[in-house]
Amino acid sequence: MGAAPTTMLRDDAALRVFDTGQGRLPVVFQHGLGGDAAQVALNFPDSPSRRRLTVECRAQGGSGTGSGRPFSIAMFADDVLAAADAAGMERFVAGGISMGAAIALHLAARHPDRVTGLVLVRPAWTFEAAPQNMQPYVEVGELINRLPLDEARAAFTSYATATRFGREAPDNLASLLGFFARENADVFAEAMQAIANDGPGVTRAEAAGLAIPTLIIGSGIDLVHPLATARELAEAIPGAAFVEVTPKATDKNSHFAEIRAAIGGFLDRNFNNQDQS
Repeated sequence: MGAAPTTMLRDDAALRVFDTGQGRLPVVFQHGLGGDAAQVALNFPDSPSRRRLTVECRAQGGSGTGSGRPFSIAMFADDVLAAADAAGMERFVAGGISMGAAIALHLAARHPDRVTGLVLVRPAWTFEAAPQNMQPYVEVGELINRLPLDEARAAFTSYATATRFGREAPDNLASLLGFFARENADVFAEAMQAIANDGPGVTRAEAAGLAIPTLIIGSGIDLVHPLATARELAEAIPGAAFVEVTPKATDKNSHFAEIRAAIGGFLDRNFNNQDQS
C-alpha cells in the first residue's frame, strides 16, 4: 500500500491519508461505505507509474469522526479535495468503489478543472438520492441505534431484506452483517444512514456534460450495486467505457483481478503514464 499513512486535520476530524508517493500519474481513489484503504488496495492496480492518494472517510477506517454534520458525500469529497491540495495534486484521475464512485463523480462534476479522468467501480448511485438499493444500510443503522448490537443483528436476520440478500446476494449480506461487529458501530451507524440517504449531487445533464475519459465497472449478483446502475451511468456519460467483471459472490480472486486489469488498461490507454499535475 506504499508509504505509511499520515494524518490530516479537517476541522476537528483527524483523517488518515494514504499516498503511495510515486509515479507520474496522480490518481485519487476512494473506498466504499464502511471500507478503508485496504479495500482500495484490493481493487486498484498500484504501480510505480501511478501515484495513488486515498483518504479514509470520516468514521471509517482509521479516521476520526469529528463534530461536523450531517455526514454527506459532498463532505467526504471536500475532505478528499483538501488532501489532494495538501499533496500538491492539482489535477488527477478520480475514482472509487461504491460510495467512492459517488465521491469521484461529485468531484468530476463540481471540479472539472481538477479531474482529468473518472473510474467508477460498482457504483451504487446514479443521479437520485436515497436509492432503494441503499435502504438496507438504513435498516441496519436504525437497528444499531435502537438495540444492543447482538439483538440488532438478530432482528436484522429476521427481516425480509436479509432473507432476500441471503438468497440472491450473499456477499452483500455478509457485508451488512459485518456492520454489527464494528468497534465504532454506533457512530458509524449515523454515517451509514446519512450516506445511504444521500447522493452524488450530480444531475443527468451534468453527467452528460462530462468530457473526460471514463471507465465504469459493474458486476452481477449484487443487490447493493446493481449492474443496471453501472450501465445507466455508462450510457449517461459520453464515451464512457463499460466493463462487466466476475461477481465477487462467485469468485473474489477473479473479481478483484479483473477490476485491477480493467483499471490498469484504462489508465495506460488514456493517460500513457503522463504527468497530470
